[in-house]
Amino acid sequence: MVFSSLTFMFIFLPIVLIVYYIAPKQLKNLFILISGLIFYAWGEPLYVLVMIASTLIDYTAGLLIYKFDDKNAVRRLCLIVSLVMNLGLLGVFKYGGFVLENIDAVFGTTFYDPQHILPLPIGISFFTFQSMSYTIDMYMRKIKVQKNPISFAAFVTLFPQIVAGPIVRYDDIAAELDDRTINLDCLYEGIIKFITGLGKKVLIANNIGMLWTTVKGFETGELSVLTAWIGIIAYTFQIYFDFSGYSDMAIGLGKMMGFNFPQNFNYPYQSKSISEFWRRWHITLGAWFKSYVYFPLGGSRKGMKRTVFNLAVVWLLTGIWHGASWNFILWGVLYGVVIILEKLFLGKILDRIPSFFSWLYTMLLVVLGWVLFDTANLPTAFGYMGSMFGGTGILFDDQGLYLLKNYAVMLVVAAFACTDAFKKLIEWAKTKIPVVINYSTPIAKFAILVFSTAYLANATYNPFLYFNF
Repeated sequence: MVFSSLTFMFIFLPIVLIVYYIAPKQLKNLFILISGLIFYAWGEPLYVLVMIASTLIDYTAGLLIYKFDDKNAVRRLCLIVSLVMNLGLLGVFKYGGFVLENIDAVFGTTFYDPQHILPLPIGISFFTFQSMSYTIDMYMRKIKVQKNPISFAAFVTLFPQIVAGPIVRYDDIAAELDDRTINLDCLYEGIIKFITGLGKKVLIANNIGMLWTTVKGFETGELSVLTAWIGIIAYTFQIYFDFSGYSDMAIGLGKMMGFNFPQNFNYPYQSKSISEFWRRWHITLGAWFKSYVYFPLGGSRKGMKRTVFNLAVVWLLTGIWHGASWNFILWGVLYGVVIILEKLFLGKILDRIPSFFSWLYTMLLVVLGWVLFDTANLPTAFGYMGSMFGGTGILFDDQGLYLLKNYAVMLVVAAFACTDAFKKLIEWAKTKIPVVINYSTPIAKFAILVFSTAYLANATYNPFLYFNF
């Protein structure tokens, strides 16, 4: 799917956009639907049927909820069918093997067979959540019904963000599905946003990711403290620039097509608490769980005990959403516990101490969380954490010094680029030398496009991390 995505973007994207722009207004959504299906089917020729099934289920459920607006039992049944079918798809494809494997471990049975476990459809967690948002909002009477099946299917199959977010809820673009404006300003803004994301992904995430891949290839029990920290810091940068880069590309492409997708990242590594970090990281996922899980459970309106329970549920589900393994479950539980503690008392302490220490506390927990996120199992994760804190008894070695020397510049660039320092510098420069900045911006973006394209022409390492969710 990595090949298909990049091929689509760099070979077919200009053609797709040209045809889209010249297509009559009444045919644009149909073209979005067709191009989205081709895009997904390029990498998933069979599993495109799963996405179509999810789309049909929620479109039909929405129509029935609208038709039987005065019959609560029917409306509730339609919602339940939608949730069961969508979550059932997730359960079968994403969690079936994990459940069977753990049943075998507990009861000594032999249900789990890796050879017969269904492969995971790319982006299933994204498009099922996106499609479900329509049914849930229809049931809650927050939106108007979409009677046009082409328009609804276009919403689900919007190719810019179909496989890796941001999670676009129906309410976010309901008006634009029926009537959207495309002008030169939108096109320019979209191109700039797309190139920014491409540069993040190709020039930073890919290069720094090779460092993490190298360190992961070493024996955990032989890592020095220096090597272990260099490796996980590299992954900390990689996953941010990979995911936020793809989100920026999706938002940029959406802008080119007349859609305003929601922001998905807001400099999360500048956060001074874990609660703030999750208000800045994968914003659309947090908003989804807040709207459809946390608030329906009562949010913070029913006392502290209920608030703690609601937060625990949300973060357990957040961990499960990311993947079928105990690592992801513990990862979600870790953040849930910390956020609950911040809610109870820790947040007040963080507000009183110097901001550097609250930032350091936040980044330490984030980095430890990424160890859980991208290691094969819990023993490996705990072994890696042990190496980070001197478990091997080796503070530094030639291997770590070599990696530090070779990647020092890239690490500094990544550290600078994940903050808003460059943005503030540009804003300051606009007040001093506006003409130079206004002309240099498109030149700089063009250079990023050229370098990114050149890199992709020769690169063999080009993972998209969130395609796996």
